[in-house]
Amino acid sequence: MTDNYADLTIRSAHELLKAKKLSSVELTKAYLARIKKIDQRVRAVVTVTEDSALQQARKADELIASGKADHLTGIPMLIKDNICTSGVKTTCSSKMLENFVPPYNATVVEKLNHAGAVMIGKANMDEFAMGSSTENSAFFTTHNPWDPSRVPGGSSGGSAAGVAASEALYALGSDTGGSIRQPAGFCNVTGLKPTYGRVSRYGLVAFASSLDQIGPLTKDALDSALVMNVIAGYDPRDSTSAPEPVPDYTKGLTADLKGMKIGIPQEYFVEGMQSEVEVAIKDAIRKLEELGAKVEWGVSLPHTRHALAVYYIIAPSEASANLARYDGAKYGFSYKDTGSMWEGMEKTKQFGFGAEVKRRIMLGTYALSSGYYDAYYLKAQKVRTLIRHEFDQAFEKYDALVTPTSPTVPFRIGEKADNPLQMYLSDVCTLPINIAGVPAISIPAGFGGGLPIGMQVIGKPFSEPTLLKISYAYQQVTDWHKRKPRV
Repeated sequence: MTDNYADLTIRSAHELLKAKKLSSVELTKAYLARIKKIDQRVRAVVTVTEDSALQQARKADELIASGKADHLTGIPMLIKDNICTSGVKTTCSSKMLENFVPPYNATVVEKLNHAGAVMIGKANMDEFAMGSSTENSAFFTTHNPWDPSRVPGGSSGGSAAGVAASEALYALGSDTGGSIRQPAGFCNVTGLKPTYGRVSRYGLVAFASSLDQIGPLTKDALDSALVMNVIAGYDPRDSTSAPEPVPDYTKGLTADLKGMKIGIPQEYFVEGMQSEVEVAIKDAIRKLEELGAKVEWGVSLPHTRHALAVYYIIAPSEASANLARYDGAKYGFSYKDTGSMWEGMEKTKQFGFGAEVKRRIMLGTYALSSGYYDAYYLKAQKVRTLIRHEFDQAFEKYDALVTPTSPTVPFRIGEKADNPLQMYLSDVCTLPINIAGVPAISIPAGFGGGLPIGMQVIGKPFSEPTLLKISYAYQQVTDWHKRKPRV
């Protein structure tokens, strides 16, 4: 791949395709060659779909020639490997589903196919989306393109690293507690977690059903808007899907923020935050003021301090229920060399799941067990309601809230692997957003020691246009998002 390809965005690639200066087949071959050249160092991709990608690219070229091209038509992308793809393995980066081939597509994949998109592969992830570093993949660890000794974040680390390393023009990830935004911040890309129910979860392998949400990882805010235009919308197959009309997310993207009011929650500048992160985020906030936004410091969301505890009761509880289906009887890995069905189910889960998945199943089962349900799970749900109410109250006064995406720059591979609590704290700035069900976006906002730093912008439910407007305006006057790693 030439440098010109590495600098492409969805918008610029679309213009080249539309002007017949480039074909989708040529573009797809370039990105497939890029994966072959560098992915042994990045390890972003679990499954490369070369044959089907070239077939999709040829169909895309036909659509473009007929004048029916969407912005995503013919554009190569990656799909996180917990989103079902018909005829293509969907492993969740787990031994449990190592050879599972879904017989159907997730709704988001159907929508992308209808738009003429080109899937060139499935992206690596933490097993069953449980992790903050992509070290929990059963197959291999993904490396941060900015420093291969560092993690890319997780659980959508493969999606973020693939976009950052220009192995694809965009990717889809899923976000349960920060799994799109935290790796976006660590890899210097733009990652949007939509409002809960904004994008269909049908075909997303469930981790925690009341928290999971699919969203895009892209090179900039405009590209995020273009992807959202395709994947957002009501889906009757998803009982949690919201029947809200879908706006054109590219409308209203302007270079100034006059009249907008932004709050800065004090609880997100946590103890132990690295100084370079705090400096970069405060510089970025001053830039928002220069763009015309009225910024107010010292906003208080006092129940934020309980969000970590609430999350690690609710999410494992839902995971323990969702993962009970992996018993070796219906699909996926099955341990057969046993004397009884019950022993087979036990061995299937013992050898099919990794350590982090087992840890969370045990946490969740304990929290839901007789005698502990009221003390843990029920209390966590009550505090969740308080957290949601605090966000509602804040958005009566502010158009958006701005925080760091993570309190640290990307940490070294293995640094937190033996300390689950320290690993869980990596998501302390992102967890409350999933608990409240509101949207948030992470955008590149600087570097510390040569490593990316992300800024998080949070909004009220279905305010994705506002978040994209703030992000777009910021990216018009900064170049952090244009900087590329040397892989």
